[in-house]
Amino acid sequence: MKMKSLILIFSFALMITSCGSQTYLEPTILTAAIEKKEFNYNATKAFPMSGDVIGVINSLPNAGGRLLNLEPGYGFNLKKDSFTVTLPYFGRAFNVNPGDINGGGIRVESKDFSVKQTASRKGTTLLVIKPNDQKENYVFNLEIFKNGSAMLSVNSNNRQPISYDGNISVGEN
Repeated sequence: MKMKSLILIFSFALMITSCGSQTYLEPTILTAAIEKKEFNYNATKAFPMSGDVIGVINSLPNAGGRLLNLEPGYGFNLKKDSFTVTLPYFGRAFNVNPGDINGGGIRVESKDFSVKQTASRKGTTLLVIKPNDQKENYVFNLEIFKNGSAMLSVNSNNRQPISYDGNISVGEN
């Protein structure tokens, strides 16, 4: 009985330490990048909002829940003069033109965009990014946490909303 409880305690302690908060970016570098509004967002998971997509995900073997792990390379690059987005899309699009090569994902290259920044009481930063030169009206809501992780929500006049989990990085992309 003692051995069982010892293993249980050891497993619990290991689980708690492995679930600790991961720091993706040093706080001073993160703050400077947010203030300059020049950073990369790297999406690691997608959270589709469509019931149809969730039903398909749940029907796959070894899958379940509402999230999809993403391959590296998805996210966006924000600079003072450009905003470039490459994200997969899982959900329903209402008006898609046949032959539109970007119809399957969210692809935005904007030179005319607005960024509104607010800080919460919990220490997170919320950025609302709106490209003004796109035919679809996208709104990107990015919540950045103190450790450099971030949650992105994308709304459009032509698609169901979708959210992504990821982190912030600084450097060339």
